[in-house]
Amino acid sequence: MFAPIYSPATEITLDFLDLTEKATESAVLRGGSLLEVGCGTGVVAVAAALAGCTRVLATDINPAAVLNTERNAARHGVPDRVSGLHSDLFESLTGQEGFDTVFWHSNFVLAPPDYRPRTMHERAYVDPGYAAHRRFLQEAPDRLAPGGRVLLHFSTRGDVPALHRIADACGRRLDPLRRTVVREGPHEVEHMLMEVTPAADSVRRPEVVR
Repeated sequence: MFAPIYSPATEITLDFLDLTEKATESAVLRGGSLLEVGCGTGVVAVAAALAGCTRVLATDINPAAVLNTERNAARHGVPDRVSGLHSDLFESLTGQEGFDTVFWHSNFVLAPPDYRPRTMHERAYVDPGYAAHRRFLQEAPDRLAPGGRVLLHFSTRGDVPALHRIADACGRRLDPLRRTVVREGPHEVEHMLMEVTPAADSVRRPEVVR
């Protein structure tokens, strides 16, 4: 499993979603229900429940991540609000239930389409041909409740122009909500939180730069 202590990415996610002590009144995550794709250790799912989300469904392609998330939910007293589901993106979801927020901190490193990740840990970073990103952009809006929103955490470790090309092909637009630049090893990396909206939607939300 991806270990949050070895990268600033999880802390940045918490900051982007206003799940830290620095949260503002204009919080990105405003409660309600949350579907988190790629829950990992469960940090975001548990923090969201503690911050007021009434229901969190945390999914991951790694069954160990699902178990880890459920154990952390119990450890922090929110097992009634956080449930885990072993799923490749939305494959294991049944029914037509919608969520107020669908969020994915994606595996944004682009690999050749024919590349096959060798370990689960590698799958946390690498998406061959951005096939998973294409599926997410196509399918995530179908999982929303009325008035809900789809959020994607991406970074310049990935191929930003390629992501936008895929979004265009899917009829989606990526509206930047928040961004920050951090040093990861010898490189400066820009992390960004984007809202996925229909391409025809002309309403832009204000961006907060951190």
